[in-house]
Order: sequence, then C-alpha cells, then structure tokens
Amino acid sequence: MKSLFCRAAVAGLLMGASLLASADDLKSVEAPAGAKVFIVSPADGATVDKTFTVKFGIEGMKLAPAGDPTPNTGHHHLLVDVDQQPPADQPLPVTDHILHFGKAQTETTLTLAPGKHTLQLLLADRFHVPFKPAVESKKITVTVK
Repeated sequence: MKSLFCRAAVAGLLMGASLLASADDLKSVEAPAGAKVFIVSPADGATVDKTFTVKFGIEGMKLAPAGDPTPNTGHHHLLVDVDQQPPADQPLPVTDHILHFGKAQTETTLTLAPGKHTLQLLLADRFHVPFKPAVESKKITVTVK
C-alpha cells in the first residue's frame, strides 16, 4: 500500500511539472530584432471586389506551421475589422475576425460585405501566441464595392 501511495505521489508531481512546463511554453516568445510582417496586397485605401486576395509578406523571420518548434518561426493571423488588439500573452482565439493560417500560408481569399474594412497581420508562435514585441503589420483600410 505504501508503494502505491509513493507511485501516486510521484505521478502527481510529474503531472504538476508537466503542467508548469506547458504554461511556460505559452508565454510570449521574443521576436528577433527587425522582424516584420506586412500586407503585400491590396494596398492601403484600395477599392476591391466583394471577393479578393490578400497577400502576406514577412522579413527577418521564417514561416512554419503551427506546432513547429523551429526557433525564429511563426505563422500569420489576419485581423479583419478588429478595433482592439487581442491579449498579447494568450493564444489568439479563432473567430470570424481573427483568421488563422497555421499551415504557414502566404495569402488568402476573402469575401466581405460592401463598405470599409480594416486588415492587419499579426504573427504568432507555434502555440498561436503573439511574439513580444508584437510582429504586426500596419492596419490598412479597403473599400469593398
């Protein structure tokens, strides 16, 4: 019985250590100096069709799929009509306004309602947590016909 109790105690300690390691993994990862992302197209102020392509650019880092532990890599998230930045120290949520590109995609096709819309890229690490400092593009505005 004493042996069973000791095994249970060790298992509990190992599980606790595992959870702490996971919490550490989810902290913001430091971005390399000079890293940046940008929207290649459309241009800021462009008028676009209801369905249009957004092309993503990156410098100073490499793209990798979500979950890939390679240092100095991340993947794009496109913020559509987001007024307030999501929390910088938590994984980005999946919403209609925060689009994830976890396969390291470099473009997407969007369909938006007519009117003005904002677009902004935000790079995140393998756990979808934004880098520190944030590697984000300038927010652009497009008008959908």
